[in-house]
Amino acid sequence: MQNKGLIKLFAILFGIVSLYQLSFTWFANGVEKKANKFAIEKAEGDARQIAKFERSYLDSVANDTILLGRFTYNDVKDKVLNLGLDLKGGINAILQVSVKDILIGLSNNSKNPVFNQALDAATLAQKNSNETFFDLFYKEFEKASAGTVKLSDPSIFGNKSFQEKFNFESSNSDVKPVIESEINASISTAFQVLRSRIDKFGVTQPNIQRIGNSGRILIELPGAQDIDRVKKLLQSTAELQFWEVYSNSEIQNFLYEADAKTAIVSETEEVKDSTATDKLEDLLGDVSDSITAPKRQNRLFAYLYPNIAVNQAQESSLIGQAAIVDTARVNKFLLEARQYLPTEMRYTKFLWDAKPNGEVLGLYAIKSNRQDIAPIEGDVIEDAVQSYDQLGTSPEVSMTMNSFGSRLWGKMTTENQGKFVAVVLDNEVHTAPRVNDPIITGRTSISGGNMSLTEAQDLANVLKAGKLPAAAHIIQSEVVGPSLGQKAINSSFRSFGLALILVLLWMVFYYGKAGFFANIALAVNILFLFGWLASFGAVLTLPGIAGIILTIGMSVDANVIIFERIKEELSNGKGIKEAIAGGFSFKGALSAILDANVTTFLTGVILFVFGTGPIKGFAYTLMLGIVTSFFTAVFITRIVLDWYVNRGNTLTFNTNITKNWFNNINIDFLKNRKIAYAISGLIILAGIVSLVTNKLNYGVDFIGGRSYVVKFDQPTSATEVAETLKGAFGDAPEVKTYGEDSQLKITTKFKIEEDGNEIDDEIRELLFTGLQSHLPSGTTFDSFKGGYDGQTTGIMSSIKVEPTIADDIKTAAGWAIFGSLLVVFLYILFRFRKWQFSLGAVVAVFHDVLIVLAIFSIFYKIMPFDMEIGQSFIAAILTVVGYSLNDTVVIFDRIREYAKEHSSWKYSKVVNNALSNTLGRTINTSITTLVVLLAIFLFGGDSIRGFMFALIIGVLVGTYSSLFIASPIMYDTTKKLEQGKK
Repeated sequence: MQNKGLIKLFAILFGIVSLYQLSFTWFANGVEKKANKFAIEKAEGDARQIAKFERSYLDSVANDTILLGRFTYNDVKDKVLNLGLDLKGGINAILQVSVKDILIGLSNNSKNPVFNQALDAATLAQKNSNETFFDLFYKEFEKASAGTVKLSDPSIFGNKSFQEKFNFESSNSDVKPVIESEINASISTAFQVLRSRIDKFGVTQPNIQRIGNSGRILIELPGAQDIDRVKKLLQSTAELQFWEVYSNSEIQNFLYEADAKTAIVSETEEVKDSTATDKLEDLLGDVSDSITAPKRQNRLFAYLYPNIAVNQAQESSLIGQAAIVDTARVNKFLLEARQYLPTEMRYTKFLWDAKPNGEVLGLYAIKSNRQDIAPIEGDVIEDAVQSYDQLGTSPEVSMTMNSFGSRLWGKMTTENQGKFVAVVLDNEVHTAPRVNDPIITGRTSISGGNMSLTEAQDLANVLKAGKLPAAAHIIQSEVVGPSLGQKAINSSFRSFGLALILVLLWMVFYYGKAGFFANIALAVNILFLFGWLASFGAVLTLPGIAGIILTIGMSVDANVIIFERIKEELSNGKGIKEAIAGGFSFKGALSAILDANVTTFLTGVILFVFGTGPIKGFAYTLMLGIVTSFFTAVFITRIVLDWYVNRGNTLTFNTNITKNWFNNINIDFLKNRKIAYAISGLIILAGIVSLVTNKLNYGVDFIGGRSYVVKFDQPTSATEVAETLKGAFGDAPEVKTYGEDSQLKITTKFKIEEDGNEIDDEIRELLFTGLQSHLPSGTTFDSFKGGYDGQTTGIMSSIKVEPTIADDIKTAAGWAIFGSLLVVFLYILFRFRKWQFSLGAVVAVFHDVLIVLAIFSIFYKIMPFDMEIGQSFIAAILTVVGYSLNDTVVIFDRIREYAKEHSSWKYSKVVNNALSNTLGRTINTSITTLVVLLAIFLFGGDSIRGFMFALIIGVLVGTYSSLFIASPIMYDTTKKLEQGKK
């Protein structure tokens, strides 16, 4: 082997770098274990306090030096191996920046009917389309305008903002790229605003990425525990406004008249609320009775408790209060009564408090205008910091304005001295104080009697980061509680350790000392793999660990191919050194290893390109593992073997027990190919029937919906829970046991079509209310919705996928499968120069995929674990494709070799001998891979069990198809070659 010294140097240096990078994780974990021990002692059994004390401990040691006399804990923490959400807990979300809102803003809120018709049509079309919103809008505008109105019209985009980029005569095709550029700029602004907010949020190793030009932004916050806080931070547009406010004395005459007019409606008639408030009230009870009239009549004051000003001392900006569940009714009554407002008050708008006082929200009357443009907006804010009030007890946010804002603020406070002004953020009133004296310094504050320190910090962060150019809402999210994440870590590493031990023992058992040397290479492979992940900031996920363990099987496979070829060389009478050289040569094992690794690597590339989130993590570790396993198997194993042999030692590559295994095998595989075709045909036919009748168990990834893993304090019946929740959701959700008997997975499509960030909260409240009879007494909603370490009951994880993105995921999955098959077909055609080889490989792959689908369709209602069809299943299918091709390519490589060496043989003899000769390697590789997969299946986490089952079936079927489908199909399409030899 040439350049052996260079390879040794590279291996040593890479090993040192890997150990160095992994040392950060080791030392950080040591500090965190001490923090956990300290927190458990301090919390005295209160699980909710553990996280708080842990943070306090880690904050206290943040700047202590813990490594090499120069790295503090904070320094080390930035360099640790990143853990994904499924291992650490946290939130993964895809936000959709509203391109519709951006277009409305660019048009200055155009009232043009064609423009708005196109917006509405595009909104409807997007539900069943993968095109961008702007492309849909453009098509709908062209259709609706029919050439009569252009985008450059002054009533649409022909305003001052674009006067230098196009004129009123510009065609739609000229305007389109300009608007696209503006949309892209707005999304980039949103990306930067969100990044700024997240950087100040305090989460270690956050991840934020744009997804193409779709207006979607992926955000991952490992370790984030307060999920509600995260969602509010991400979705707040931060539209800050300063308004003048009507006092309660100025507005109370209107309120009395509005109440009187609404009372004309029959007291027995139900007010039908589009927000389904009635249903919510039925579930939550009449929580507003304490503040409303004794009899719930169909009138304003039955739901709004007015704040009456009898004298000047009682004058206030607060005009009334209502229960949270009644705010929609109050809004409806006020909308119906707007006609009774005095002319000078006709543009009044009513806004609610940002935060409830218990179950009650305050109402304010804002002095708006025809354009609904605030006198002062948030763009005048230069800085915002969290501070405290004059007493130093209540948190608030202090804001500093620029010179222009200072002048406006001084003018507003001067004109309203003795009156009230409101600070409004995202149409919620944060404070509405009386102006005692003019404020000309440009400094003001947002305060509230019940604002927490965290809320004040977040508010300052949002204001300082700036406002989003358009509303953003979460269209896909995955939330994993830290308790479930820790369980996943424990089960993953337990299964990883067991799988590794079994593989190491098997290699020594089968190959003796040579197996021990292969294990050294395998250990180096694992070191390189984890060192690489740590060095480049990759995120380790549960599927990622599966990818790593799968690469262990592939690393073993490479060594098996090499060792089997060396054994052949020895049996042909060569010396040990010649045999090793022949085994590692391109004519020996290297060609087969290279082809097998390239085909699997190409599958990983397709997965990485089309996958999202955890799928990308799996693909990344799979591709990385292929590279490191190839290097260690081909070079490290060779170096160790040469070192051992050059010292005069002998090597047999077997043990006394295994030395005669798989020797002198001569099976006529082709003779039985028709039986194999019949068996496969029957299984596939049964599968097709099941796919038509029984269908597949599609997860929320593919159909949209919300899925919650809920932990109970005792075994709970899935059937009973489904029946209980039927009343809450209208239709019974899908409920099944998830792992333990006390853990259920609840999936519902209730209101998944409705937009609005408040819907998520409503669903969780309905879930909590519906499960009351199954939860421990004293369980509160805050404890049920989860998100803290040591949580024992409630929501442990949740997934939300809106139908639009579910369609996108299905489309991407289809392209991933098609793309992998096409790429592999072309690669095999390139390597083997015969389309028959490509056809045999692709038919075998189709065969494997259909059988896996058939088994999942037939058995998903029977098996005691989750067999959902989602993104993880697609990853499993593509991994099966890679494994099957790996196996097939090794066999094809031997067929090609035999065809050249034995040109006088019949082609059937060539194929049979190649299959028989590689049978030992095929079975050996399958056994080691299955041992690994079974260890993960039996001892890994619940969330990965279905994924592992698909891989196990895939390995079994892939091994079978390589022998009985791929090669026979290839043979049948090349019969004329055999006929020519007769």
